[in-house]
Amino acid sequence: MKHKWISGMALVTLALQLAACAGDKRDAITDTSSTGAAGSQPATGDVTPDQGRKIIEVQMITDEQGNNRFDPSEVEAHRGDVVRFVLKMGVHNVNFLADSNSGKSGLPAVSDMLQLPGQTYDLKVSMAPGKYYFQCDPHALLGMTGRLEIEE
Repeated sequence: MKHKWISGMALVTLALQLAACAGDKRDAITDTSSTGAAGSQPATGDVTPDQGRKIIEVQMITDEQGNNRFDPSEVEAHRGDVVRFVLKMGVHNVNFLADSNSGKSGLPAVSDMLQLPGQTYDLKVSMAPGKYYFQCDPHALLGMTGRLEIEE
């Protein structure tokens, strides 16, 4: 009986530690005070589009049937626009894999895992015109992929 109580306490301790880690990660994701170094892609927070440009929202969704998707999955943008990925439901990230974008340079860094509804990943569009493919790493094989087309 004593052994079951100890293992139960170990599970409670582990759960508390994981919750603390998730809280730290949430704070890092929603921190809006950092805009990144000059020329780099900010990984978190609200980013302002260039003058005359816009914010384009892409929802990250896990629906009631368990389907995972970006909505919309195809996005057209211009340099200076901001693509704002917004977590609606599930746990998702955004990754512009190099092997899915061969010959392209200046790809954004992979985002953190967004875990709480309403969290965002802002991407200020600074890449050269062309088509860029992105995915949610844990759900790519389930079809959670998208395309960003940057126009002149």
